[in-house]
Amino acid sequence: MARTNFEQLLEAGVHFGHLRRKWNPKMAPYIFMEKNGIHIIDLHKTVQMIEVAAAAAKQMAKSGRRILFVATKKQAKDVVAEKVAAINMPYVTERWPGGMLTNFPTIRKAVKKMSSIDKMTQDGTFDNFSKREKLQISRQRAKLEKNLGSIADLTRLPAALFVVDVQKEANAVREANRLSIPVFAMVDTCCDPSMIDYVIPANDDATKSIEVVLEAVCAAIAEGLAERKLEKDKEGEDGAEDGAVASGSGRGTGRQRIKKMNREEGRNADGDFVMSSSEEPAQTEAAPAVEAPAAEAIEAAVEVAAPAAEAPAADPAE
Repeated sequence: MARTNFEQLLEAGVHFGHLRRKWNPKMAPYIFMEKNGIHIIDLHKTVQMIEVAAAAAKQMAKSGRRILFVATKKQAKDVVAEKVAAINMPYVTERWPGGMLTNFPTIRKAVKKMSSIDKMTQDGTFDNFSKREKLQISRQRAKLEKNLGSIADLTRLPAALFVVDVQKEANAVREANRLSIPVFAMVDTCCDPSMIDYVIPANDDATKSIEVVLEAVCAAIAEGLAERKLEKDKEGEDGAEDGAVASGSGRGTGRQRIKKMNREEGRNADGDFVMSSSEEPAQTEAAPAVEAPAAEAIEAAVEVAAPAAEAPAADPAE
């Protein structure tokens, strides 16, 4: 089943591009036509590219990797925060902190500083500060929460980036390309798609357009997370069963050792010596007869193959 269709994209205005004079020639393969000086995006290709991007995002989520969503423009902030927070993925909707990927350890230090302030508040250390110090620390905590609160649980570099508006988030795209991190992006007719690994040609200026594309991608990620959880639960059940079998098999350990010793010494289960295979009289057993249906099938196959084998080869002169 397709994650989206032509009608949904058309209704959301995904097909509206930019003015002709602002277009990027590299977007020509994704442009359907020009109308009233505005380029119209080919929605059939948009549907295909959404399917490809959603499948790739699902596999990443299923393997336990995380995707960082970046959308700092006004039209996309609230939509991204709502959709992405529901699937527990990191996102950046405020200013992109320079060097967030290429200088990730420094960003992690800022996040740890935010958690240390929370720890001081909980253990009572915060009450020992003066009123002015409390105000300064509170303001610093609020600023960190605004800029980095949504990536507090991102302990390592993300597996991929999802970007809304490639031109506005050019720094994020460049950092990802420098670190060879795959980039998913909604690319409008004025943008350069050559730096994007998973191009989704779409209108990145309308809230409805952004919402439709995000719904499809987030739904795929949610499916991947659900499948990962099912696999983990199944592995846990299998491990519990194996543990129960191993614990139950401890009772028969002594008996198994005795049986093994008897076999090595040539005794039977009662401990009596038995004749080895070399001492027993040779007995010839007749080969089991082939069952009737199997014999008929074999004969039929031989009859079919016989004419082909006996047929003389064609004379090249004829």
